[in-house]
Amino acid sequence: MKAAPVYAALAARNSVQQTLVHSGQHYDFNMSDVFFEQLGLPAPDINLQVGSGSHAQQTGQIISRFEGVVLEQKPDMVVVYGDVNSTVAAALVCAKLLVPVAHVEAGLRSFDRTMPEEINRLLTDQISSLLFTPSDDGNENLAREGVTADKVHLVGNVMIDTLVRMLPQTAARIPSGLTLPSPQVSRTI
Repeated sequence: MKAAPVYAALAARNSVQQTLVHSGQHYDFNMSDVFFEQLGLPAPDINLQVGSGSHAQQTGQIISRFEGVVLEQKPDMVVVYGDVNSTVAAALVCAKLLVPVAHVEAGLRSFDRTMPEEINRLLTDQISSLLFTPSDDGNENLAREGVTADKVHLVGNVMIDTLVRMLPQTAARIPSGLTLPSPQVSRTI
């Protein structure tokens, strides 16, 4: 859901060639394929087929499998999203291979280090070259953590971009008499 608006924005630029890599961390139809279909994303160019497992198992498998992809594809930059295991795993691979990483949804914090996602966020943001934040508090968190301002770009919430794009398709499913508020559109990359 987070990749769809960024993928579309980059696809509109003729000079950008994208390779869509799916970790396979979410492999159930309702947690994977349905999003590609409904959001108009092409089928992934590469599926790492990691599947389920402990955090360590998933992260390790993604690192092992994604390293080969990066070595073969030689990307100019890798874009990662959110705070899942594949986010930090891909960022670690790229950091060690000196490939720049752009983190979409950077700077978000729960301030609860017992959450695996919080660890993923913190580590990914520290090793990313570009940090695309959804809100001012994301910028503030990154500044407090010592991330230089030249790396940080407030772009808005890509989930809202997806919501705005999908609202017309869902209008027919809304029960009569129920109205939805108009969401505020974020800035697109």
